[in-house]
Amino acid sequence: MIRLFDKVMVEVKWLLPFYFFTFLPFSLSAQRLTVANTTVNAGRTGYLQPITATFELKNKSRKKLYIEDVHPDCGCTAVEFPKEVDGGAKFTIKMTYDAKMLGHFQKMAAVTSNGSTTPVYLTMKGVVLPELVDYTGTYPLSMGNLLLDKNELEFDDVNKGDAPQQEIHILNNGEQMMHPTVMHLPSYLSATVKPADLAPGKSGTITITLNSDKIRDYGLTQTSVYLAQQLGEKVSQDNEIPISAILLPHLQDYDQLSKQIAPVLQMSSTEVDFTNFEGKKKKTSELILQNIGKTTLKITSLQLFTTGLKVTLSQQTLEPNEIASLKITGIAADLAKLRRSPRILMITNDPDHPKVVIVIKK
Repeated sequence: MIRLFDKVMVEVKWLLPFYFFTFLPFSLSAQRLTVANTTVNAGRTGYLQPITATFELKNKSRKKLYIEDVHPDCGCTAVEFPKEVDGGAKFTIKMTYDAKMLGHFQKMAAVTSNGSTTPVYLTMKGVVLPELVDYTGTYPLSMGNLLLDKNELEFDDVNKGDAPQQEIHILNNGEQMMHPTVMHLPSYLSATVKPADLAPGKSGTITITLNSDKIRDYGLTQTSVYLAQQLGEKVSQDNEIPISAILLPHLQDYDQLSKQIAPVLQMSSTEVDFTNFEGKKKKTSELILQNIGKTTLKITSLQLFTTGLKVTLSQQTLEPNEIASLKITGIAADLAKLRRSPRILMITNDPDHPKVVIVIKK
């Protein structure tokens, strides 16, 4: 009995590695394809107005992912997906419903790939209304089911003491009541939302007010606020609203006589082209600055609106007829990731050019 038991145990021990390595690839394979949200609420649309849901997925493996098919549950839904996905890469699958039936809908699609042993099911839902309403022309941006006409604000040419306002128009494109809230406001910004409670299909207005007296420094001040659909929502890049303000220095009132002896900035260009790096990681462009006025020119501030750039100014003070060099280096990988337009701000004591914006083409 003891010998027979020992023999069986030996055979089992010998077989365990075989079964372990036989089933290991399947368990690893099942973890390769992940989905951020398997159900997406596409919101509201009009009759015969197609509506699209976008699903975010990721290939967690280092190996290439091959998507064999994304099969919807009916011919009323079209799908769009990549056939191959590199290791570690994120990608999207889009489902578009033709909206030929009124009322609430729920459509599914099965994703088959070498990234899972069983199909991954994606579900889009929403509602089709009788009205032929196209919100995209007025509200081209979205934060989930909250549509916006803009998601970035710039307060340009602000003088000390000003309290300029900007508006963001919003629309509830979902099926639930919303309570839009602007979060993480700095002391120099305030916000009001009207109406406070936004019913499905209704629009509202967010008013952002800048109190320039609470900004310390001249030049560029940047921050980000976050727009939540409900109180208590987490902040993320998906609901971020970047806000910038340019506070101009207080220059003395120049009459016609004093302007004749004021500093005058002349630049070789206010635009830099970084559209083609020719395969290189970095590219540098040089701008020439000259003071063609009668008194000393001072460049009091040189600031970047975004990352992806490095600047070097040979000197900040230019006597009459003196020349300075401004070298701008663009980093290809960083510029490619930017959501905003890269620019450089320069503040001077030239009464006609207290603010100079250098535009970066990418």
